[in-house]
Amino acid sequence: MSDHDDHHNPSFLQKYVFSTDHKMIGIQYGITALFFLLFGFFLMMVMRWSIAYPNEPLPEWLSWVFTDTWKGRWLTDGKVTGETYNMFGAMHGTIMVFLGVVPLGFGAFGNYVTPLQIGAPDMAFPKLNMMSYWTYLVGGLLMCGSFFLESGSAKSGWTNYPPLAAIADSQHPNQFFTGQTQWLIGLVFLISSSLLGSVNFITTIINLRAKGMTWMRMPFFVWAMLVTAFLLLLAFPPLEVAGIMQLVDRFFGSSFFLPSGLYTSDTGVIEHAGGGSPLLFQHLFWFLGHPEVYVLLLPSIACVAEIIPANTRKPLWGYKSMVYAVLVLGFLSFIVWAHHMYITGMGSGVSTFFQITTVLISVPSVVLITSMLISLWGGSIRFTMPMIWACAFLPMFGIGGLTGLPLAFNLVGLHLHDTYYVIGHFHYVVAPGILFGLFAGIYYWYPKMFGRHMNTVLGHLHFWPSLVAINFVFFPMLMQGMAGFHRRWYNGGDAYVVDADSANVFGQTVRSFIELNQVMSVAVFVLAAAQLPFIINLFTAWFAGKKVANDNPWDATTLEWATPTPPGHGNFTFDIAVYRGPYEYSRPDRDTDYYPQWEEPTKKADKAQPESAE
Repeated sequence: MSDHDDHHNPSFLQKYVFSTDHKMIGIQYGITALFFLLFGFFLMMVMRWSIAYPNEPLPEWLSWVFTDTWKGRWLTDGKVTGETYNMFGAMHGTIMVFLGVVPLGFGAFGNYVTPLQIGAPDMAFPKLNMMSYWTYLVGGLLMCGSFFLESGSAKSGWTNYPPLAAIADSQHPNQFFTGQTQWLIGLVFLISSSLLGSVNFITTIINLRAKGMTWMRMPFFVWAMLVTAFLLLLAFPPLEVAGIMQLVDRFFGSSFFLPSGLYTSDTGVIEHAGGGSPLLFQHLFWFLGHPEVYVLLLPSIACVAEIIPANTRKPLWGYKSMVYAVLVLGFLSFIVWAHHMYITGMGSGVSTFFQITTVLISVPSVVLITSMLISLWGGSIRFTMPMIWACAFLPMFGIGGLTGLPLAFNLVGLHLHDTYYVIGHFHYVVAPGILFGLFAGIYYWYPKMFGRHMNTVLGHLHFWPSLVAINFVFFPMLMQGMAGFHRRWYNGGDAYVVDADSANVFGQTVRSFIELNQVMSVAVFVLAAAQLPFIINLFTAWFAGKKVANDNPWDATTLEWATPTPPGHGNFTFDIAVYRGPYEYSRPDRDTDYYPQWEEPTKKADKAQPESAE
């Protein structure tokens, strides 16, 4: 491999732009996803201002990105309108899920770490890997570029339900140049990107493992990426087909999702071929949508599962149980989708089936989080920055999971559907849960990627305000949701408030809880400020961070720490072989408290030769 590296002299464009190296592609995914996350967060801040202060114009520090033309079109007297709120809401959800968290977890960490952990020189299909990134970038730019169209971007929610989504922007003469159409085209690009990536990951993990890397010697991170790849491969095609079918509905007047006799106040009765089913789109969307939750979640759990053993100096407790749990989780995620659709009026028999499967899927999730919690017990814990984020992930993900259990039941779902309770539950999983795990991964693998440590002081300035503020953002949502606050009130429920002596019970309830809007919005602005130390840290550590002392700064045991720092072309400078499991820490027969996978046995008792990866 070292000889190969000597003859590899790519040009600047080949190395940094159109790279086929999995490490550079991982970094490209990571930086691009972080920029999209930042943009999605900005949209959310504008929405939170509208919710908390519906009668006040946007302040200059939020509206400076709006040109005068934009302010005239999308703001009324400087205030957010319902149409603008819908547009920002639809794009916030789309950006954070499809352009932010999935590319950061699966695209960035998966691409960079997976080949290193299995001892591979690169991904199985390097050019396909490059194509995956560029397809993702094109899809993201198409979606976000739609803000500059006359119609604005998509406004039909990140779920894009017809018939609303199918007839949105229909007043514009050129349907191609409308936000809703660009959203669908962008979605097709994004799904194609994920399919290219998933095929690549599956092939790489099955075929390119190093000598001795048997299935049960693979780090849990690799198992999680393998299951995530299968979820993407099997769940995304139905939504891609649904997106293409909806495009055909918009362009050619077909009726895959449009029923006969659809009436709108603008155009009256819309005549179509008939027989279209809006519920069909919901089934196709949520058949992806629930596996998608685990596509978001598994990379984050994988990062935490690598960080905990390295910082407790003991093996990952229940490694095999976690592997089996993640396989069961992947299977069950395909048969729970309709719990998102209880309000559509499905029969009691179908509801019962999905209630049972939804409760069952909590079992492997509990196995995973319990194994990681028990791994902390009795450990000699090093509270490094990655470990602090990993420890915070566990209770935050726990709250997200526990608040989701009531929604498994049809009766409860009917009452809480489309309330802030659902938003609070989902965001506890995605924001303090998943993002905390991904932040842990950034702090953990940054030294390997760039040869320098991120600044610890800036790390603490990032972590502690984020931990406090994010709970003040999402916990009040659970309270408001149970009080009946709807998720799409652009004025935060201001129109429902009644006088203190009114007999309107719901209006009194809204009056009692509406002040939480300001608490949550202030917390959002504090959370935004807390990300500034991270942004500064991320870029300044590149050239000013403390240099790593050696190739294995965490004294970890998995194969990525056997490479040079940062790894060169081909990754490894010697013929890699694997002699033991991934988490050999604190063995009594060792002088050091870790026993790397690649270190050759020195004692007869440990003299087993590497097994074939077949």
